[in-house]
Amino acid sequence: MRKDSKKGIILAVLILLAGMQDFAQSVIMLIPDGMSVAGTTLARFYKGAPLALDPIACGLVSTWSSDGTIADSAPAGSSYATGWASQTGNIATIGKSYVLPGVEIPDYEAQRPVATILEAARLSGRSTGIISTSEFMHATPADFSAHDPSRSNYDNLAEQIAYNGIDVVLGGGTPYLNADKRKDKEDLKAIIDANGYTFVDNTAALKSAPDGKLFGVFGKDKSATAMSYDIDRDPAVEPSLAEMTAKAIEILSANKKGFFLMVEGSKVDWAAHANDPVAFVTDILAFDDAVKVALDFAKQDGNTVVIAVTDHGNSGISIGDRSISSGYDKTPWTTFIDPLKKAKVTGEGLEAKLASLIKVDGTYEPSEAPVIRQTVARYLGITDLTDAEVEAIGKTKAGSMNYTVGPMVAGRAKIGYTTNGHTGEDVVLYCYDPFDKRITGLVRNTDVALYMASTLNVDLGQATSRLFQDAASMFAKKGATVSMDTTDPENPVLVVTKADQTLRVPRNKSYAYLNGKAIASDGVAVYNGTKWYVAKNLIDLID
Repeated sequence: MRKDSKKGIILAVLILLAGMQDFAQSVIMLIPDGMSVAGTTLARFYKGAPLALDPIACGLVSTWSSDGTIADSAPAGSSYATGWASQTGNIATIGKSYVLPGVEIPDYEAQRPVATILEAARLSGRSTGIISTSEFMHATPADFSAHDPSRSNYDNLAEQIAYNGIDVVLGGGTPYLNADKRKDKEDLKAIIDANGYTFVDNTAALKSAPDGKLFGVFGKDKSATAMSYDIDRDPAVEPSLAEMTAKAIEILSANKKGFFLMVEGSKVDWAAHANDPVAFVTDILAFDDAVKVALDFAKQDGNTVVIAVTDHGNSGISIGDRSISSGYDKTPWTTFIDPLKKAKVTGEGLEAKLASLIKVDGTYEPSEAPVIRQTVARYLGITDLTDAEVEAIGKTKAGSMNYTVGPMVAGRAKIGYTTNGHTGEDVVLYCYDPFDKRITGLVRNTDVALYMASTLNVDLGQATSRLFQDAASMFAKKGATVSMDTTDPENPVLVVTKADQTLRVPRNKSYAYLNGKAIASDGVAVYNGTKWYVAKNLIDLID
């Protein structure tokens, strides 16, 4: 499998330019999922001071996927991670459809895994890490650390992350560790322990964790799939994004060869989907605090590049809505901010305060109205709820309160929205490069991956060749027979036989067995439903 020649030329030019200076030892990439320019403007007003992001703004990024103007997070993150555009649902995997004008068509076959910048960094001897406030196997963190045609295959993605040699993994997702919640019935917590990680699940344990591999999974309780919004979290139970970033840097920077770290402010996107401006702005500020941690380290270190960029827009948020179509120029800035500052929680946080009233089926009793009014006044600062709004809150089904009260706050703050979905506008690129070679202007999302690869002096195409060989084709060239053991359908095993050699390769894992002896693989084995892809060092085991 060869790299696309055009992509190879672009990468070579970027490496040549970077060669005018030393290559960076480390890259920290921070992704505020679903953020927009209106969001950073509101956050700046809310904070009353500049953002850490402000001085490093340097360009724009087009966020299209291979088949659409408005990207899903999976292909959007994959573009940043692999340098290849992909399509909805794909995690670090080549898509089937490349129809958008100007999109680069890969020579790779559809649905095959391609190496990520994190994996290429690991192969170069660097340490690696991923951080998110969503489940740790959610689309964006998975884009850098796992491979599957579908972002929904959480079992596969989580298992690959646990086996992919990543030094630091921090995020939400506690329920997905339990064997009884997984189709393959694997105890992921036991696997994490066996793979040499220190496991932590609260802030104090995170801060006191020793050097070495670290796996942290957090949530307000053991049933929480993701971490809380920053304004809602209990600081003793759930660390901030900045605290997780600081700990990851502390551990990863011990490697003299450098590191790659991806940090996602995941729930900026979720807040935008819900049109909840309180959650949106406060999580942007929490993300900006993490950016400051990264920049402070990079400036002191002198050999670390920091990149911050969202993967796509979301919600069409605007400062000003249709109610001020006339008189917008006479509307003071406090109109947009004061209603947000009155809130002590997000819609999700309010739901927790109303837990005794909120029902799965959304049933509502008028007798609940006084409690709803009192609770909303106390925690959102809204004292003029209409009867219809009270009823809407009372009828909200569990897990949906952001979608109900977010627009209520937004309406009072004159903040507009056009959708509950993603949007297709270009997004702001932020970059700090100590060698003054930062990427600028209007670029494609795939260009960001190429810039990081050149910065770290790694080759994504070579990493793909080393990690993901077409098993059936390559073993056949050696005269071996390939079959699949599906005795356990959820844990299939690739079986390769030739003469007196039998190689067994379990799906999603980074080891194999040659005649019963365990052999380490350079990467995880990926089965995409039709084909197996394995590391070259496993291919080389067969004579």
